[in-house]
Amino acid sequence: MTDTARDYSETLFLPKTDFPMRAGLPQKEPEILARWEKLGLYERLRTAAHGRPKFMLHDGPPYANGHIHIGTALGKILKDIVVRSQQMLGYDSNFVPGWDCHGLPIEWKVEEEYRAKGKNKDTVPIVEFRRECRAFAQHWVYVQRAEFRRLGGVGDWDRSYSTMSYPAEAQIARELMKFAANGLLYRGSKPVMWSVVEKTALAEAEVEYEDYVSDQVWVKFPVRSVEGAPQGGRIESGKETPVMKEGAA
Repeated sequence: MTDTARDYSETLFLPKTDFPMRAGLPQKEPEILARWEKLGLYERLRTAAHGRPKFMLHDGPPYANGHIHIGTALGKILKDIVVRSQQMLGYDSNFVPGWDCHGLPIEWKVEEEYRAKGKNKDTVPIVEFRRECRAFAQHWVYVQRAEFRRLGGVGDWDRSYSTMSYPAEAQIARELMKFAANGLLYRGSKPVMWSVVEKTALAEAEVEYEDYVSDQVWVKFPVRSVEGAPQGGRIESGKETPVMKEGAA
């Protein structure tokens, strides 16, 4: 047998294992999640950590208006790392997931469905429109919850919160009245972006500015007189030294 035809893999002394080369992750990961679910992993962690100092992470909620993307997925994974590490450091570390179910991102998606059906938002009664927004958001809460759980994060998924739940809305109103009672709620003047198309206020993060290139002209001219040391040029033996100045056209 020539060297070119020889199988040198047989000459290597490598450890032997029964694990498959790729570990069958597409099949194995759902099995792991199902096992955690069967064990009641979240509840067992809470029981084991009972009485410890608390570390609670309330989720900065994503919008319930579509499938999760790389940004929302990354956020959940990083939060899960924090929660797990704090649990291992001796805390009762709890994660409470939630969803933001109000605002223009959800309304815009419902309006897109209207346009696809040839409907006009302005002709739809406001109560009906809000009802459809609520149903739309609730649908995506269910979808995103399943997608986030598929990432393997440990949290109180069965008792998550949403900004559109009636108890949450009532609590928001109560907290607002506390500000009013303490004299911290006042009326002032502040510019607020307004969408003439959507007929609603816009957050600063929802405003996109179009790139615009300004015209410029560079003018070169001599310095005839100066007091002290000039910026960008110098005077030597009474000679004029050219400098550059920038100005708008």
